[in-house]
Amino acid sequence: VQLQASGGGLVQAGGSLRLSCAASGLTFSRNAMGWFRQAPGKEREFVAAISRSGRSTDYADSVKGRFTISRDNAKNTVYLQMNSLKPEDTAVYYCAADSSTGWGRRNTYEYDYWGQGTQVTVSS
Repeated sequence: VQLQASGGGLVQAGGSLRLSCAASGLTFSRNAMGWFRQAPGKEREFVAAISRSGRSTDYADSVKGRFTISRDNAKNTVYLQMNSLKPEDTAVYYCAADSSTGWGRRNTYEYDYWGQGTQVTVSS
């Protein structure tokens, strides 16, 4: 299984970025997906999750209203659209796959597969 995250970069506060995570080696449509992030010196934290069909989503309070998670099962890809970025959004962002029957899990140990991470840096 491979999850390849991309789309990170350096952006000014108030700007936008769109992250992508391309999956291979698994039946993508049977996996709920999540995005997490980890800032220097901090634990990895939940950002957003999406159900297998894409009809249901969940967000951390800190990003609600600014970030949007979506997926394209035909392309085996999950996205994270990030708008109105703030310096505190600076982190390495990771996508993860959950092969259980549930979705919307917020703990790292509940996910089975992880991508390598993509750096997002927001300057003030």
